[in-house]
Amino acid sequence: MPQVSAIAALTNSKNYKVLYSFGASPDGNYPHSDLIGAGGTFYGTTFAGGANYCGSSTCGTVFSTTTGGAEKVLHSFGNGTDGFFPFAGLTIVDGTLYGTTGNGGGTVFSITTTGTEKVLHSFGSGSDGSGPTADLINVGGTLYSTTEEGGASNAGTVFSITTSGTEKVLYSFTGGTDGDRPQTGLTDVGGKLYGTTFGGGAHNEGTVFSITTQGRERVLHSFRANGTDGELPEAGLTDVRGTLYGTTIAGGGSVCANGYGCGTVFSITTDGTEKLLYSFGGGHDGASPGGLTNVKGTLYGTTAGGGTQNGGTIFSVTMGGVENVLHRFGESADGFQPLANMHYKGGSLVGTTYLGGAYGVGTIFSMRP
Repeated sequence: MPQVSAIAALTNSKNYKVLYSFGASPDGNYPHSDLIGAGGTFYGTTFAGGANYCGSSTCGTVFSTTTGGAEKVLHSFGNGTDGFFPFAGLTIVDGTLYGTTGNGGGTVFSITTTGTEKVLHSFGSGSDGSGPTADLINVGGTLYSTTEEGGASNAGTVFSITTSGTEKVLYSFTGGTDGDRPQTGLTDVGGKLYGTTFGGGAHNEGTVFSITTQGRERVLHSFRANGTDGELPEAGLTDVRGTLYGTTIAGGGSVCANGYGCGTVFSITTDGTEKLLYSFGGGHDGASPGGLTNVKGTLYGTTAGGGTQNGGTIFSVTMGGVENVLHRFGESADGFQPLANMHYKGGSLVGTTYLGGAYGVGTIFSMRP
């Protein structure tokens, strides 16, 4: 039986370190995405901050940081045509970074590591997608991802785009049993792509789906609110030797203050056999988990809630479902509410928190597991 809750190990704060606190103007604010490493440098985006305003809020940035925490803003969004409010992280292809912005229909852009940015595609016309919030994935030099809205039924899409900007909608979700509102990126397993939708499916609690690069979609699993399954997957999937692992922000065997389950970790085979590995309890072990990172056969992730001050946690979970808390957020200048996948490099996990830090608008941290 999957574990419903656990009293996790004491916070291992000696292995946790804040590398950088966002917020010194015109720095970025509120990092929502994961980091990508290239050499000794990491690259990422912030949802707000930067030099330009989009209405009452700053428009977001692309930044770089060294492993020692020397951060630099490479681009401030909001010049009128380049998009604004990037949710997603970046993908690197042949030394150039590619990403998306989510608001105003959304864009796909490229940016050099020295900060020269170019819009490749603007969403929002006809049956095109709208509102991309997920990372791009590189498959054979072509980029693939999802949009949360748009498409033929305004329930989201899967699309491809070349590095020169030729975009194509591969699949439009109907919002019914095939899924609704994909919020995450795709995972390539042997040339077939796998992803999740936040809603839709047979029980309207989200799905796991597969799709070919030609656009043939298949639902592998429909989540349901029955206490033994997850609900509402908001993170992508992690491939470990052909089996996929993921999380749901709700569902499972415990109920949190919002009336929903506190979230789960699950596995699923590429033919659709799903298994609940762990149910979060909403207390010290965390609640509302994000994406997972595989390090030598153990999965590491973060939760946006739970912990000692409801500021989230860093946790590990084995393939057999044994969960352990490594850090609990929420004290002093510590980060607060991590929302993104962590990146493993040089023996440490490196990630971001959406809030907290010296200015209260997010951090970059490292954690040695």
